[in-house]
Amino acid sequence: MDVLAQVSEATGVPAGLLVGLLPVLGAARTTGRLPDRAALDALRAAGAAAAEDGVPMRRLADACLLAAEPAAADPSPDPSVDAALLGALRRSLAAYFDGYEEAQTRAIRLEEAARRAFVDDLLHGRADRLAERAEHFGLRLAEAYTVAAARHGTPITDGDPLVRRVEQALVTRFGSHNILVAARDGLLVCVAPASLAAAVGEFTHHVRAGLDPGWRVGVGRPHRGPGGVVTSYREAADAIGLGDRLELRPQVLKAADLLVFPVLLRDRAAIEDLVATVLGPLRGARGGPEPLLDTLAAVFATQGNQTAAARRLGVSTRAVTYRLERVRRLTGFSPDDPTQRFTLETAVLGARLLGWPADAPP
Repeated sequence: MDVLAQVSEATGVPAGLLVGLLPVLGAARTTGRLPDRAALDALRAAGAAAAEDGVPMRRLADACLLAAEPAAADPSPDPSVDAALLGALRRSLAAYFDGYEEAQTRAIRLEEAARRAFVDDLLHGRADRLAERAEHFGLRLAEAYTVAAARHGTPITDGDPLVRRVEQALVTRFGSHNILVAARDGLLVCVAPASLAAAVGEFTHHVRAGLDPGWRVGVGRPHRGPGGVVTSYREAADAIGLGDRLELRPQVLKAADLLVFPVLLRDRAAIEDLVATVLGPLRGARGGPEPLLDTLAAVFATQGNQTAAARRLGVSTRAVTYRLERVRRLTGFSPDDPTQRFTLETAVLGARLLGWPADAPP
C-alpha cells in the first residue's frame, strides 16, 4: 500500500486531497527546494475542496503531518535539507488552511446572501418556493409565527453588530431551528414560533440592553403560513408607528392591544368629521390647540387624576384645571361627564392619528 493510501486509511481524508503534498515534500527532502506558487495554489485549491467536502480541518492537518513522517524520520546529514523540509511542510499547511478558510468564508457569505434574500421574500410576501427555502432555515411555515420588530432613532442595517449579537443570544437559548433574526426596513426583526412565548421577551431584553434610550418594540399577533408572517410583521411595524404618532409611553406595544386604532382609521372620513366637530373650536384658543390637546391626553392617560396629569405635563394642578375649563367652554364637552369623556377621548386619539391640527383638514 502506497503512502497516500495509508494516510487516507489512517485519517479518513480522501487521497486526492493529498496528491499535491507528496511532490512538495519530496522536492524539499531531495533538493532543499521550497514549493513554488503553482504548487501552493494547487494545495490551496485542495484545502478549499476539503472544506466543501466537509473534511474537518484538524483531520486534514493530521493527514499532512502523517504524510511528512517518513521523510522526517530519516534526517539528512545536511541540516539545511531538514530545515527546507520543515519549511515546505509549514508552507503547505498554510496553503491548505488558506484555501479551507477561503472556502468557508465564501460558503458563509453565500448562506448569508441566501438568508437575506429569504427574509426579504418572507417579510414582503414574495412566495418563490418559500416553504422549501424556509425548511432550510428551520422554519415550518404551517405553524403559527409571531413577529417582533424593534425601532431605534438610527435605522438598523444588516451590518449592525446588534443583529448578530441578538441572533446569537436567541439561538443559544432557543436553537437555530426556531428563531430568525434580521434587519429589515430599518428595523430589527425577530420571527419566532407562537408556541415559543418566551422568545419575544428575550428579544426585548436584548434590544433594551443593546440600544440607547428611545427604542420601541412592536409585537404582531400570531398568524399561520407565509402570509401570516407578513401580516404579523406589518402589525408589529404598525404598532411602532402608532406608538410614535400617539406618543404612547410604553416601549413595548402589542398589536393585539391596539386593535381599536385600525378600526378608527378604517373610516377616515368619520374620524376627520369627529375631530373637526369636537376639537375644531380649540383652534381659537390662545396659544393654539396643542397645549389643550396635551392636557386632555395626560388626563385620559392618568384616568382623570389631574394631579398626576400635572406632574406628567410639568405644570401646576391649577393650570390643568384651568385648561380643562377652557376645553369645556370652547367645545361644550367636559371630561367629567362619562358620555362626553368618551367622545373627547376618541376625538383626541383621532387627532393624534391624523396629525391634527398640523396635517389634517380643518
